[in-house]
This record gives sequence, structure tokens and C-alpha cells, in this order.
Amino acid sequence: MGNRSSPPARSITMPHTSDRTPNRRVLAIWCARLAIDRWRQAEGADAAADTPVALICETAHGPRITATNRAAEIAGVRTGTMLADARALCPALDVRPADPAGDLAFLERLAVWAQRWGPWSALDPPDGVIVDITGAAHLFGGEPRLLADASRVFERRGLTVRLAIAPTAGAAWALAHFAASSGHKGGAILPQDGDIAACLAQLPVAALRLDDDVLTVLRRLGLKRLGDLDDIGRDALSRRFRNRRSAMANPLMRRDQMIGLVPEPMLPVIGKSPAMVQLRLMEPIRHLPLLETVLADLAAAMMRELEGRGEGARRLEFACWRVDGEVAVRTLELAAATRDGAHICRLFAERIATIDAGLGIEMARLVVRWAEPLDLAQGDLEASAQQHGTSLAACVDRLAARLGPQAVRRPVPHASHVPERAQRWQAPLDSLPAAQESFAFHARPLKLLDKAELISVLYATPDGLPQRFRWRGGLHDVARAEGPERIAPEWWREKGAARLRDYYRIEDGEGRRFWIYRLGLAGDGRGGAPEWFLQGIFG
Repeated sequence: MGNRSSPPARSITMPHTSDRTPNRRVLAIWCARLAIDRWRQAEGADAAADTPVALICETAHGPRITATNRAAEIAGVRTGTMLADARALCPALDVRPADPAGDLAFLERLAVWAQRWGPWSALDPPDGVIVDITGAAHLFGGEPRLLADASRVFERRGLTVRLAIAPTAGAAWALAHFAASSGHKGGAILPQDGDIAACLAQLPVAALRLDDDVLTVLRRLGLKRLGDLDDIGRDALSRRFRNRRSAMANPLMRRDQMIGLVPEPMLPVIGKSPAMVQLRLMEPIRHLPLLETVLADLAAAMMRELEGRGEGARRLEFACWRVDGEVAVRTLELAAATRDGAHICRLFAERIATIDAGLGIEMARLVVRWAEPLDLAQGDLEASAQQHGTSLAACVDRLAARLGPQAVRRPVPHASHVPERAQRWQAPLDSLPAAQESFAFHARPLKLLDKAELISVLYATPDGLPQRFRWRGGLHDVARAEGPERIAPEWWREKGAARLRDYYRIEDGEGRRFWIYRLGLAGDGRGGAPEWFLQGIFG
């Protein structure tokens, strides 16, 4: 895990909303010194433990400290300070560049690996992982033994972690960051039948995972502990933070998530197995030409597998199992992603020539250890016209003759920011206008309706996010929303009474995604109440 030059994590994330169940248990893993631990493992710097080391990142005002080792902390260097100030405190400070992208990739791999303790896990950036261990603790002999096992494993891997188990992700996070171990080896445990609010009342308000400016406001109001929020009352806090719609800026929402009154959306990390093809031979082979034939067959099958995934190979591993049980492995790393089987066979030719077949090879396997996205490529029809007697122009002519000249058209961008005017159709082989060749679309759905359709939307305030809408007789509850993207009318084409549009990308409870917009603002003097329309569908 600590190799800084490793390829991106082989994992994907899928939307998921966690619902609180009566016996739900969550394990929070906080890698308190993730960046420094990764640097130490990658550099092998255990011998330099007495040297003050800091990791820095470049900012608009100069280098800033992002992580320090213990020697630097003892010398007075703190995370978040400028490098110039840190040098004044510790002239002997050894500075290395930070690797936030590598830290995130490491965290993704750690989240997949942490599923040894539960059925699914989720990232808690920038240095944490959440694992749902509901119904899994008995496999380790109980929650204390599960914590002890996790602590022992992380210690063996050289990672500084703090662990906690609680009924909700928010409570587990708070315990891992701010609570003592409560007598359990490796972390703290909040009992299932315990009162979450009472057990966490003495923790600081920072345990609510709020933005720094919100924490500053709470401290100025004298609210320093979680228990202080209970003494104020919900109405007073609601009035003070009524305009805070983000969870990280709303203390009441965070507190409700912590004690389990409100479900907290999570994004589980799901491991993605590498592409692999293998071939069991009817009879063992011992000669190089036969092995090259086997490799060619595996490469052809692998290219079909990668094409289905929309990926290209960057690092491949070819393994041969001999009759006596020995395994010969050859690795190939490419400069760019590819799905060219012949090219891979040519590169492997010299490597497999050194394989000792022994009494014979009975199985061969080809695995892609590192893959990158690679789009499908359209073949050059013009280049093969002489061989096959066809061309792109001839193909278009045949399609137009069969389907009609208006059925074969090509979409081209048009200089307009209004969605229904941003695209036009032209003949498929006509060139783009020179002034529009570099025109770039904004993020748009794959399917736009021919005409935006009126929908009924329920929302909290006239300018608020939509909560529920009805379209074509169906009722859709909005689970997630992104926006608004404001599009002003084109004054040189429309009348002065044209209204603004606020576009939202939304997802309903069943995972369907829509592109809707509000026409007009309340009180803009350009008509009655704002109306809502659905204009596009994603995916």
C-alpha cells in the first residue's frame, strides 16, 4: 500500500443511502498520520525518525505545511503554517512534497481492504474510512476482539490509526477523533443500547464535522461541547443557521445524523476485479512456438474483455503453471493504454523466451494489473476503401438512399448558451464552420426533450432546491440535487420580459437523473410565480 508510484486504485464508487437499523454498528478508522506514514513506507525513512520532516504543498501565498512527523511537532512545527514561518522555528526542517492524489488512492485501496471486517465500506476523506460491521462482529469473537484485530493489523502495516465502533457513522467518527479508548485495546466502543447524545455530550463541537467558520461561530456563542447544544434549544439554533443548507454548515443536521434521527448518505467503495483470462491446456507444452500461440490466444481474448470494459492495458502479467507446480511470471508495463493484442505479443516475445518449461506448461494466465479508460476507436473506412470496395461517403450515400436524406444528419454545436439552441443538424460530411470548431458544450444530459415539459414541484422556499416533483403522472422524490446553473435569456433575440432560468441536476430515490429548470424568480416583475420544466434525462 505504501508504494508512491502505484497506479490508481482499482475501485469504483456507487451511490448508496444508509438507513439506520436498530442493531446497526459502524466502525470508523481514522488514519491520523496518513501522509507521513505513506511517505515513511515509500522512502524507508525509519532510520531518520529523529530528523524533523514536513510535507508541503504549493499555494498562492507560498509553500504550506500539510503534514509533519513527531520530531517536527516537538520542534514546534504545526500543520497549516507557512514554510517560511516553520523554517524560523526549525531551521533543520527537512521538506518533502506532499502527495494528496496518492493519499486518496491509498485510502481507496484501504477502504476495499477494510471490508475484511464488514460487508461494505466508504471513504471518509481526507484520512478516514467507515466500515459497516452490522452482524459481523461475532465472527471475530465480539466487538472488542474486532477492534483488537484491526489495531494489530494496522500496527503491523505501520499505520497510525484510531478506531471506534458506534451505532452511526457520525458517532463513530466523533469517538475515533476525540474520545479515549474506553479500556478497549485499539479504540472506543459506544454500546448499542446507550444514549448517544448523553455519551457524547462532553466531546467538543468539532466532533460534529462542521466547517471551520461554523465552529468559530459556535465557540463565540459559548457552545464548546456537544451537550451545550441541548441547553440552547432547537428553535434558537434553527433560526441562527436557517440559511445553512449544507450538512457541514448545519449543526442541527449533523447532530441529528450523529444520534441517528436523520440518515446520512454514504458512498460505498466496491472493489473491481482486474481483467483476467486463462487457458488450461489439454496437454502440457514445452516449446516456444506453442507458448507464443497460447499467448496470442490469451491476448486476443483479453482485448475483447478490455473493449467491453472500455479500458486499455498499462501493466500486464503473464503467468505459466508448470506440471511440477512451479509458476513462471513475466510482467510488461506500457507507456500508454492499449488494446492492441499484436503489439502486446511482440513486447512479450523476448520475456517469454526465457521461461523454462520444465516438464511442460499446463496452464497460462494473462492479467491486467493496471488499466486506464480507453474510448472505442472508429476504424478508418477511407483507408480500407481499396481493399473492401467501400468508403465512408459511399456508406452515407447508401444509408441516405434507404432511409431518406433527412434521416442521416450530424449534430454540430451552435454559438448559443440556451440548451435548445446550442445544437444544429447538418449533412454528415459537411465540415464545421471555422468559427465554431473549438466551441465546447457545458455539461448536458444525453437526452434533451424536443420541448421542455411543465412539471409540478414542491420546495421549501421560492428560491430553494426542489424536493419532489410530478412528471407525466409519476411522482419523484428528489434524493440529490446539484445546482443551480443560471442561464440568462438572449436579449438580442428575445423580448425584454424574458425570464432567467436556474437549472438543477437532480436524482430521485430510484436513481433516475433529470435536468430541470425554474423559469423566473419570485418578484422579478416579469410574470407570475416561477414555473418548473423538465428538459433532459441523464443516462
